[in-house]
Amino acid sequence: MTRIPLDAASTVAAIVDTGSLDQAARALNVTPSAVSQRLKSLEEQIGRVLIIRGRPATATAAGEAVVRLARQVALIEHDALAGLGLDDAAQARVVVPLAVNADSMATWFLPPLARLASERLIDFDLHRDDQNFTARLLESGTVMAAVTSEDTPVAGCTVAPLGVLTYDAMATPEFFRRWFPDGVTRAALRRAPFVDFDRRDSLQHTWLASQGVDELGIPRHYVPASYDYAQAVRLGLGWGMVPTLQEPEGDSATPLRPLGGKPIRVPLYWQQWNLRSVLLDAIAAEIAAEAMRVLAR
Repeated sequence: MTRIPLDAASTVAAIVDTGSLDQAARALNVTPSAVSQRLKSLEEQIGRVLIIRGRPATATAAGEAVVRLARQVALIEHDALAGLGLDDAAQARVVVPLAVNADSMATWFLPPLARLASERLIDFDLHRDDQNFTARLLESGTVMAAVTSEDTPVAGCTVAPLGVLTYDAMATPEFFRRWFPDGVTRAALRRAPFVDFDRRDSLQHTWLASQGVDELGIPRHYVPASYDYAQAVRLGLGWGMVPTLQEPEGDSATPLRPLGGKPIRVPLYWQQWNLRSVLLDAIAAEIAAEAMRVLAR
C-alpha cells in the first residue's frame, strides 16, 4: 500500500499556505531545494501532480487531499501532545483555519474566537467567503471547519445547526424621500439604486423577486465588505439587505427605515472535519454557544 510521508504532506500544505516553494522553505526552515525534492518525490510516488506552479502556487485535486491529510495529522498530533502534559507541548501554538461568511464575521463570530484565544494558544486563520461557498474550503482541505448555509455535510465532515441570520431591506429616511415619495412600489424599485455585496450575493435579488421585480437593469453599487456595506446603506448610497444584528441602535446611530416585505432568513450551519479532536470540539462548542445566544432560532 502506498504511504504518504508526513514531512512531504506537510511540505505540500506549506506550499499552498505560503503560495510558493521559496516561502514554504522559509516557513519550514529548510532549503528551497529540499522543498522541491520532497514535492517531486511525493508526486512520483503517487503518480499525481500535486502543485500547480504559479503566482501563487495552488493545489490540484490530488494536492488538496494531501493538504487535508497534513492538517488533520497536525491537529491530532497537537491533541496528543497536549494530552501527554509535556511542558513544551503546553507552550506550542496551533494554527486553526476556519471559513466564515462576511456578515457573521462582522456581527457575532469574533467574540467566541477572542475568548478561545485568551484561554488557549491558538492562531486563527480566517477565510472569508459567501455562506453558500464556504463548504468548498472544507472540501479542499483549506479549513478545518466552516460556517455555511449548506445543511448537507461535506464528505468526511459533520454538520450542526447554528441558527438563522435575518436580513431586512433598509434605507435612510432621506433615501426614502428621494426614491420612494409615493411608497415602495414596483416602479420605484426599478429606479432606486441598491447596494450589492459582490457579484455572487443574491440577497437583494431574492428580496426584489419577492416584490415581483426583476433585478436586471436596476442601478447598483458593489461594496464587498460587510461593515462598509452597512455603512454605504447608512450613507444613502442605496437600499440594501442589512443583518438585524448590524442595524444601528441608539440616538447617535444613523437611522434606517425598513422598506417592508418579509425579511430574508438565512439558516447557518457549522461543518467540521469528522475526527476526534479535543481542540476542534472546544472551538465548535464555544461558537455554538455564541450562536445560541445571538442568532434567531
